[in-house]
Amino acid sequence: MAKINQTAVSEFILVGLSENPKLQSIIFVILLWIYMISVLGNLSLIIAFRFSPSLQTPMYFFLANFSFLDIWYISSTVPKMLSSLLSGNKIISFYGCVVQLYSFGVCGGTECYVLAAMAYDRYNAICHPLLYTIIMNRATCFQLIAGSWVIGIVNILIHTILTFQLPFCDNKINQVFCDIPPLLKLSCIDTWTNEIVIFCTSGLVILCSFILIILSYVKIILSILTIHWTTGIKKAFSTCTSHLIVVTIFYGSIIFVYLKPKSSYATHQDQMVAVMYTVVAPFLNPFIYSLRNSEVKNAFAKIAKSVMTIKKH
Repeated sequence: MAKINQTAVSEFILVGLSENPKLQSIIFVILLWIYMISVLGNLSLIIAFRFSPSLQTPMYFFLANFSFLDIWYISSTVPKMLSSLLSGNKIISFYGCVVQLYSFGVCGGTECYVLAAMAYDRYNAICHPLLYTIIMNRATCFQLIAGSWVIGIVNILIHTILTFQLPFCDNKINQVFCDIPPLLKLSCIDTWTNEIVIFCTSGLVILCSFILIILSYVKIILSILTIHWTTGIKKAFSTCTSHLIVVTIFYGSIIFVYLKPKSSYATHQDQMVAVMYTVVAPFLNPFIYSLRNSEVKNAFAKIAKSVMTIKKH
């Protein structure tokens, strides 16, 4: 492939999931349905929190914020994928790539610490039930969410600046969206410094939040083991299982992609993993949290009943 100099890179080409036109049509339909259901599902959780007095608790406050992040998260990548599949135009402008990477990165980094905040909330609810309302007060909840956003914004800002200051000798990105590892492979120069920064800063963001979650659940499990009645154990586990499923899907995929050297980046394999944490995870989260949660289902039922009553009048 012919090399192009840095000044000529005003746009990138996203390889996508398939070159087969028939397969692209199938992928388009699947992605469109997933995107629509993801947005509607997460939006429904936000509406349920906003209009249900029974859900005005720290746990659902964090869940509503997580749903908002998921909407932004999936919207930063999937609309461009759909546009490319529909038109066949896989080109994204240089600055469009910058915006996509930054938007996606802000959501990813922020979600790490929102998940940690949710684990901390469950820890206090189960291990310190008598002090729960005092510890998890309104100010604390807002501070945890604000801190999560600050970490997400600062982390990806560093990577975005470092990545797009590189000279690129190729503009074909072997990924379905603009992401750091495939962009580093396009650079004309050694990206060792960038890789070290990614490993250190992203490693801190990912691993520190993951360690906080693990510590919270170790203490939760130890506390659950002291509960001697079946209903207590069942209730404690029911509030944590959904969160653990989300944590497993999210952290498992991002650790696989970001905490490894550029040389081991495998195109097709990493594309599938990227789809898992950018598309599948936001799609599954509303179902995981709502179908396993009787309070959310009851809130939906009450809202639906209220809407039907208003329509009758």
